[in-house]
Amino acid sequence: MVLGMVSDLPIHGIGIMLNDAKVKAAKPRDKAYKLADSGQLYLNVSTTGVRSWRMNYTFGRNGKGTPQQKTLTIGTYPAVTLGQARAKRDEAKAQLLEGRDPAVEKVIFAKARGFENTNTFRAVAERWFELNSGWSLAKLKAYRDEREGKWSHRTSRHWTISHAPWSPVHSADVLMSLERDLFPPIGDLPITVIKAPKLLEVLQKVEKRGAIETAHRLRQRTAMVFAYGIGAGLCEANPAAGLGANLKDKPRSRKQPSIIDGKRGPEDQVAAVRQMLVDCEAERCRASTKFALRFIALTAARPNEVHGARWDELHDLDGGDPRWIIPAARMKGTEDRKGEAEGDHIVPLTRHAIEVLEAARQVMGSFPLIFPSERNPFKPMSENTLRALLIRAGYGGRHVPHGFRAAFSTIMNERADRAWRATGHSGASPDRAIIDLMLAHVPGNKVEGAYNRASYMDRRRELAQEWADMLTADFWEPEVHLGQPIRYASNGTGRPGRERTPTFGGRIQP
Repeated sequence: MVLGMVSDLPIHGIGIMLNDAKVKAAKPRDKAYKLADSGQLYLNVSTTGVRSWRMNYTFGRNGKGTPQQKTLTIGTYPAVTLGQARAKRDEAKAQLLEGRDPAVEKVIFAKARGFENTNTFRAVAERWFELNSGWSLAKLKAYRDEREGKWSHRTSRHWTISHAPWSPVHSADVLMSLERDLFPPIGDLPITVIKAPKLLEVLQKVEKRGAIETAHRLRQRTAMVFAYGIGAGLCEANPAAGLGANLKDKPRSRKQPSIIDGKRGPEDQVAAVRQMLVDCEAERCRASTKFALRFIALTAARPNEVHGARWDELHDLDGGDPRWIIPAARMKGTEDRKGEAEGDHIVPLTRHAIEVLEAARQVMGSFPLIFPSERNPFKPMSENTLRALLIRAGYGGRHVPHGFRAAFSTIMNERADRAWRATGHSGASPDRAIIDLMLAHVPGNKVEGAYNRASYMDRRRELAQEWADMLTADFWEPEVHLGQPIRYASNGTGRPGRERTPTFGGRIQP
């Protein structure tokens, strides 16, 4: 039962409902007083002039067994208007009818609101990110502050605190996308108030700048943040879950361009790759850049694996089993694969590849990296260095460093199938599986993958030598590039045309 007001302060205007004029006219007096409204609502006016809305009610019983008298403070005027105070009074009475104490409900609501304000989208997303990346964002922030905001996934060891599923490259990509596209518009909002329309507005803004695939990727990452929040009890709904249908369809992914695209038959394809190498090596640039391009063509390794290649990864160069052993940590794949004890990738080195390494040693043999950066010999060659050489040689948009892998796979598989069918067999050649191993594709079965990484080495070496013989037969020795000009004179005739690569007596000349 809701009782009337009980107070030792004087009450003025009992039975007369308040209006805005009366509330505005209420002035402080020597003693605090009340102006009654209706339904136990009144305006308390203090001696300092503070006007606060209050409501007296009873809830439960005290130690004597009589109804417990209580007062609910609704808010101060004019922040809370007369109409708002009456609405709060009615809400409190509804709570009383349900057997709930309005004062307790107010405290619970305040705590819940504080909980919401603490658990913003940024805060939840950062917790989700740290869980999956193994990074400490506090340590990363300190690292960035010391270097004026500059950082790279290559130095993530400085802020990595635990083993986690994501690779440093992926972790950096996720963090940068959050900081660029999600934190500015919704990062400071409580995660519980973010609804699908607001989130769609953010994603469509990304779409409008032409980054359709990025918008889809952001939706997926946002959905994972909300899924984490639901599991942690921080929110109850996932507004990103169904938004994929509201975004434009992803553009079809384009494969990395290779010079063999559109060429029919291994003969034409090999000729195209050879001519491209000739044109690139005829350009003026650092000798180590030309060595790196020929090495990546001979090994069909991934560009980042060549960029980071180290002298201590080479084994038995002067013996009968020369190998380049790429540590699992530098291979493509998840952190689980990178951490496998048997995850290293073995590349059998042909005599052509060894010639390239011997020439490179004369330039960079005193440094740990085989193909370092031009500006800092202790840092890997930039991922754009080889691409820039291809562009200067006239192959922009036609071939990228990764395209050598496609060329190797296509040409060698076609040759293997032809040889297999020539012996009276049908179907694909068994060499296809070995060629796949040479490309270090991610295995479907972890145990089988670990076993096969060191398997079929004799046949892998034979195939690698066949590829090298086709690719660089009659080529000049790599040492020819040592001591050559690396730039064209600014006051000279400039870069010559493509006619600079004729064939003399069956031997291609740079």
